Amino acid sequence: MDRRRFLATALAGGAAVLAGCSTGAGTAPQAAPTTTPPRPTTTAPTTTPSPTFPAPQLTRVPVPPGKLTGLPGEGSLLAWTVDDGDDSSVVRAYTEFGRDTGTRLTFFLNGSKPAWTENADLLRPLVADGRIQLGNHTWSHADLTSLSTAGIQDELQRNHDFVQATYGVDMRPYYRPPYGYRNAATDAAAAAIGYTCPVLWYGSLSDSALITPEALLGFADQWFLPQHIVIGHLNFTPVTTVFPQLHQLVVSRGLTTVTLDDVFLPPTS
Repeated sequence: MDRRRFLATALAGGAAVLAGCSTGAGTAPQAAPTTTPPRPTTTAPTTTPSPTFPAPQLTRVPVPPGKLTGLPGEGSLLAWTVDDGDDSSVVRAYTEFGRDTGTRLTFFLNGSKPAWTENADLLRPLVADGRIQLGNHTWSHADLTSLSTAGIQDELQRNHDFVQATYGVDMRPYYRPPYGYRNAATDAAAAAIGYTCPVLWYGSLSDSALITPEALLGFADQWFLPQHIVIGHLNFTPVTTVFPQLHQLVVSRGLTTVTLDDVFLPPTS
């Protein structure tokens, strides 16, 4: 590895009813009103919508040739990318975190994992508005260097078809080879079906295996830096216990989280 780093939904409203009381009939009322009582009125409840988080206004650039390990140029951008999806509750928690804080994320998913079907309804609106981008991580987390050209393409295409059917988006040109294993042959096989950009990373939360929240925060402190692509995983729950600290680290360092689509121009056909 190279070196280099709630949302309060306010519901306002209620019903305010102003009612006048009239006196009952009789020959000698005790006190007649001097003015006409006001008609009862009702103020309809009002709801303050959830805050929206507009996309950063950036001048997008072409996707560079070859593998992608960081973001180009000088700036304060952070590409927080997250892989796999072994634990459905972690996928859900990450999605809610992105929704509630405006943190922009890129999920490199394996469609064979049930989490991506179980959380589709929650995730789909965030994918549609660009807050969460989906990238191809193969169907079954296969080591691409161990497969034939047909096998590589089947792993990527099957995942591609699942995501397009489930979320309505085309993940090309970005894919992340599992374990980071790639070579000229895997790159050529992937490029032949439109996956021309292997996305690696410049820093890791090191949570592909189970680690403590404290260790995870230490890795975030090391790698949440400008223009870095940082990899995390959707596999174990400790990360979900430190989302506030991770968000505060991003804020305190003046970083702007971005998806790859925020930074790079779409490929031309």
